[in-house]
Amino acid sequence: MKNQGFVLWLTGLSGSGKTTLAKGIERELKERGCVVELFDGDAIRTNLSKGLGFSREDRDTNIRRIGFVANLLSRNGVIVIAAIVSPYRATRDELRHANSDFVEVYVNAPLEVCEARDVKGLYAMARAGEIRAFTGIDDPYEEPLNPDIVCYTAEETVEESVAKVISQLQRQEYIAEKPQLEYVI
Repeated sequence: MKNQGFVLWLTGLSGSGKTTLAKGIERELKERGCVVELFDGDAIRTNLSKGLGFSREDRDTNIRRIGFVANLLSRNGVIVIAAIVSPYRATRDELRHANSDFVEVYVNAPLEVCEARDVKGLYAMARAGEIRAFTGIDDPYEEPLNPDIVCYTAEETVEESVAKVISQLQRQEYIAEKPQLEYVI
């Protein structure tokens, strides 16, 4: 067992299920007694990256800031789950190289599914031209080439995707298997 923190980076389009999956993973890890911090893109933009726009340069700055803080926490034994669109492959790869304990999860859902799930109406506003540089519409999302884990959230239940991630973390020895309790009568 590695007995240390790590960064679990969930990337995918808006509406792909990153936050839902991250919360499920967080719950499972906390039940196992792990110290976990969840970074969600919306909360980060409100606090750590306030004032940044959505240009490529600003997006990269946002991702680098998140990665820097995640790395600091993980070096101190915290499991950091980052649920961030992070659309550009080069910036995600930069984070991977800066942190030896980095697990990339591609939360893969077709654009049509993400649009159907969009409760905030962001995709509709982007298609109407009310939002510019929206990832997946008029700004690219570069899929990971070699993610550690791929969750197909249009085909898998949340529970199946969480189990897939937990199983891989166990295989990579980031976390121990869940202890089985025996009852003695």
